[in-house]
Amino acid sequence: MPSKRRLRWAAIPLGIAAAVALAGCSPTELNGFLPGFVEDGTAATNQTERVSGLWVNSWIVLLVVGVITWGLMAWAAIAYRRRKGQTGLPVQMRYNMPIEIFYTIVPLLLVMGMFFFTARDQTAIETQWDDPDVEITAIGKQWSWDFMYAGEDDDLSDAVWTMGIQAQPDKDGNIDQEQLPTLVLPVDQEVTIHLQSRDVIHSFWIIDFLYKKDMYIGKDNTWSFIPTRVGEYEGKCAELCGEYHSMMLFNVEVVEQDEYDAYVEELREKGNTGDIADAYDRLSNLPGTGASDEASEGEEE
Repeated sequence: MPSKRRLRWAAIPLGIAAAVALAGCSPTELNGFLPGFVEDGTAATNQTERVSGLWVNSWIVLLVVGVITWGLMAWAAIAYRRRKGQTGLPVQMRYNMPIEIFYTIVPLLLVMGMFFFTARDQTAIETQWDDPDVEITAIGKQWSWDFMYAGEDDDLSDAVWTMGIQAQPDKDGNIDQEQLPTLVLPVDQEVTIHLQSRDVIHSFWIIDFLYKKDMYIGKDNTWSFIPTRVGEYEGKCAELCGEYHSMMLFNVEVVEQDEYDAYVEELREKGNTGDIADAYDRLSNLPGTGASDEASEGEEE
């Protein structure tokens, strides 16, 4: 039977080897191969690393529990196997109080710990800005997205907007990314997105941001975050919402503040101003030019 001193000395090189192995991991590996990170470790938003940490640490704990459980199962199967010459049943034990207390308390502590960290991180992620730098309304519809950028002091008459159509695949199934609706965000600014639906339940998901929220009729959801890395990202609906759910895609561009201001001004010069709900209703009532007609044309193509 090895002494405790020998076990301690054996644990030291194992710990050093584990530390060296982890130190050699790239940011992608350290974040569980989740999207949202680049090679220098920069996250897509101020919340991305929090989500990644919760995910990776939960898996580490669960794998440790799994390895211990599998090890005990293998040990019991080997140590208490039937030996040559043995007959009948082994000695039957009614209970073992210390073991029963152990496998009752430990899972309870694990569940409580996971609940605590999940509730803590979710509360932080769901905290909304009182006065964000940018407010945007994202509206889901079968099967595309509209985006409205609020004006000064939330004045909808000064807002600008874009209306999108569903993805248009060619005969080979390739999608023209330039035709997809695009959400533009300023980097390093506090952003609040108000999520609405025109019809059924949708789910707003920017993949690299590692977070998604549902969109309901009659109940607006809100999501606040800070984009921290300039770049282009992909978004989609993450809730089965009908026949063309897979075509409900959009692009996200995180740009510098001056580029964002120029984009908003460009929409204003095009005349895409005012409350998008009024514009949508107005277009829908014009035969051949309505938003519903555009969606129908997209389906036929």
